[in-house]
Amino acid sequence: MTERTTTTDTNTEKPWLDAALTAEERAKLLLAAMTPREKAGQLIQPFGWMTYSRHEGKAELTENFKEQVRQGDVGSLYGTLRADPWTGVTLETGLSPAEGAEAVNEIQRYAVEYSRLGIPLLIGEECSHGHMAIGATVYPVPLAIGSTWNVDLYREMCRAVAAETRVQGGAATYSPVLDVVRDPRWGRTEECFGEDPFLIGEMAVASVEGLQGESLDAENSVAATLKHFVGYGSSEGGRNAGPVSMGWRELIETDLYPFERAVKAGAASVMPAYNEIDGVPCTTNERLLDGILRGEWGFDGPVITDCGAIDMLASGHDTAEDGEDAALQSLRAGIDMEMSGVMFGRHLLAAFEGGRLEPEVLDAAALRVLKLKFRLGLFERPYADAQRAAEVIGCDKHVGIARQLAAESVVLLKNDAGVLPLPDNIGKVAVIGPNADRGYNQLGDYTSPQPEGSVTTVLRGLSERLGEERVLYAPGCRIRGESREGFARATEIAAQADAVVLVMGGSSARDFGEGTIDLRTGASMVTGEAISDMDCGEGIDRMSLELSGVQLDLIREVHAAAAGKPIVVVYIGGRPVAEPWVEEHIPALLQAWYPGQEGGHAVADILLGDVNPSGRLTISIPKHVGQLPVHYRGKRSRGKRYLEDNSKPRYPFGYGLSYTSFDYSQPTLSASRLSLEQLTAGEKVTVSVQVTNTGQRAGAETVQLYVSDVVSAVTRPANELKGFQKVELKPGETANIEFQIGAEQLRYIGPDYTPVVEPGLFRLKVGRNVEDIRSTDLIVGEE
Repeated sequence: MTERTTTTDTNTEKPWLDAALTAEERAKLLLAAMTPREKAGQLIQPFGWMTYSRHEGKAELTENFKEQVRQGDVGSLYGTLRADPWTGVTLETGLSPAEGAEAVNEIQRYAVEYSRLGIPLLIGEECSHGHMAIGATVYPVPLAIGSTWNVDLYREMCRAVAAETRVQGGAATYSPVLDVVRDPRWGRTEECFGEDPFLIGEMAVASVEGLQGESLDAENSVAATLKHFVGYGSSEGGRNAGPVSMGWRELIETDLYPFERAVKAGAASVMPAYNEIDGVPCTTNERLLDGILRGEWGFDGPVITDCGAIDMLASGHDTAEDGEDAALQSLRAGIDMEMSGVMFGRHLLAAFEGGRLEPEVLDAAALRVLKLKFRLGLFERPYADAQRAAEVIGCDKHVGIARQLAAESVVLLKNDAGVLPLPDNIGKVAVIGPNADRGYNQLGDYTSPQPEGSVTTVLRGLSERLGEERVLYAPGCRIRGESREGFARATEIAAQADAVVLVMGGSSARDFGEGTIDLRTGASMVTGEAISDMDCGEGIDRMSLELSGVQLDLIREVHAAAAGKPIVVVYIGGRPVAEPWVEEHIPALLQAWYPGQEGGHAVADILLGDVNPSGRLTISIPKHVGQLPVHYRGKRSRGKRYLEDNSKPRYPFGYGLSYTSFDYSQPTLSASRLSLEQLTAGEKVTVSVQVTNTGQRAGAETVQLYVSDVVSAVTRPANELKGFQKVELKPGETANIEFQIGAEQLRYIGPDYTPVVEPGLFRLKVGRNVEDIRSTDLIVGEE
């Protein structure tokens, strides 16, 4: 090993080590001791998995990385523990939870002992629905989490994710994703909570509170990074990173809203989106980064780009002449760090040395990065606890949270004649479909390789519950491809069974080396041929919302073979499915999204009645892709119908059935009138509704509040979600649900682009979804 740099660890020579000072004071002291090269180095975040190689279970640092550290050319690492086909890290070459913690310790030890100033590295990790490391708990994707409408449970999940990440040495996560989905053909729909900014805002706050805890320097807290700032879910044609065309009013009111909520909740970091808005890339949009984020909202944390975003300025957006121009534009607009490479820092250093970069601009960016490191307590506690990592990661408590989230996320879309739940005395059940027993197909994108047996599929869940002798299985077909060689076996067992469960949908599974399956028997095969079933996930956008491949043909043939028997279709995937034939012919339909490692248990529990479904849609499901956009927050002026059909979705926002029934009273107000003066003073009116479980089973209902501004100076959505409560009710039990209505619920972005509450009539609507509501009127007066 290279000889260690000699340093004296005293607060006299290193005053920034005085923990009694504030993070900002310490960062300024350290910044004053740094060279321009070291400052630029703090803005660089190379790929962490490339800094070491695995040898007999231990991490050996590369010479290139060591040189970067000694020269002060690296301040952060991305995805040090990330494992997936993109990184090339597999179960065989990757690190166990304890080994991962030890690897981070080797990295940090070298940074602390061999860099001139002993500055620890910021280890940033992907944690969209669990830490993307081997052995970590895999939760449902955000689209499924949104469907739970359970903010408290999601906050608890985030605490668990933070604990699993920090115990291995990860100190920052690139989540939550706060994009508002406009077009579900977009492959990253699964990473988002849905189409409504209010609900996303509630989840955003819960995420920040859960990930960051009470203090960033705690052993179970990580820095949250809000992404993608902003408008990323509104790209043209649902194509990833495409241009966004929207007015500033809509941008402020809809897409910026969840980010503002999260920033005010204390989010530590922000990541700009790849896209442009009105011709300006988000990476260099000073109006967004400097004007709104830092100026209006007062955000003072670091802003980090997405992977390759700065390169896109010179090769993609074509708003920069070359790499140095792109780097300078980004830094001056408010970017502090680049994920994925080293050229950003090199370009900045060259520009500084050539007099093209102002010292104060470089200092401001480095200061924000350093301040976050002090806030995270990295100087006091740079090392992970390998023994504790083995105990915390994937523990029973966290698996239990994953199972509860999966159960609450499943949406019962259709249940004609009470087909579900299947009776306890059901005989044989045929489980058919490409997603019935493919573990990776139910996990979603941004997932690590999974050890054998860690994922419970629907087939396994039903087999464990019913016994293997009562369950028949056939894959039938793949997600993609034209082969029908598995149809014969599928129709054969459908004819033999007493009920049929078809597990269809999509896949965001990258090539994890699973091989393929024998469609005739369902057995796994290793053919040496890479066959991808992926039809969703980042970079996988579609022109259609139909099932891929020959899945619909399989459903039709199984339906014919099982005539007169209970048939259920379970959709597992990352975006809505629009298949009119299925809607017309299949009596029971479940939307499970990507339910995570415990998804098979959750689906089995619902199919057999052990759990009453309580999931509600956070994204509208169209009848046909030609209806898009079909999100519920459309303007009153959007038009009524097409020649072929009306413009209403198949299933509206907030929709979901239960095995019980709920009755709503007419909502009432504590006062029918408020003045603008009262609203300005903070006064509120209470809207109340009584909800009764009128069925025979206990169940959970999500009571939703919508507000409609009947007449406004600029056009408004017909309905806007402004509150929701999820309540558990026993048969015959009644709950009184109350919502507080004040200026925050009634205001909008007015003609001058500032929030305003206008006098007039407001219609307050309460119900089970946006199209099943009861209303009462509130008048806001001038006096």
